[in-house]
This record gives sequence, C-alpha cells and structure tokens, in this order.
Amino acid sequence: MSWELISFVNSSKNRKLILLKLEKPTTPTILAKELNLHRSVVSRSLIDLEKRKLVSCLNPESKKERYYKVTRKGEDIRKQLRKI
Repeated sequence: MSWELISFVNSSKNRKLILLKLEKPTTPTILAKELNLHRSVVSRSLIDLEKRKLVSCLNPESKKERYYKVTRKGEDIRKQLRKI
C-alpha cells in the first residue's frame, strides 16, 4: 500500500470521485455527466491519475471518445480509500 498515492488521490475531491466512480471503461464526457463536473476537470484528473498508473487509456491513439479504466494499482488504492 502506498500512502503517498492514497494522499495524492485523497487530496483532490475530483480525483477521488473519479477513481471511485470508474467501475467500467468509460469516457471523460460520460464521467463528467455522471459526476456533474466539467469535462475539462475530468480530463485533467484522468491525466493526473494516468501519470501515476492508477488508470489507463484503452485507446490512446483516438482523438475522440477515449476510454479509461482503473488499473490493478488503482484498484488497490480505491479499496484503501473505501476503508478510510
């Protein structure tokens, strides 16, 4: 368990909401609608989570409709967040 990663996710309400909400592969647009956030906020948060290998983009070459999913590492952090 990485307390540094837990702290990173927990320090942003948006990153935490997105990581907890991302149950199946989905797009930033869909997440934004479900969480009532701007798409740009969701996209930026996904990029931050991707840099730390907590989520991954399934179709990075696509210019539109990029799908993201939680990685195994992200799943571990998500489980820990639910316990705190």
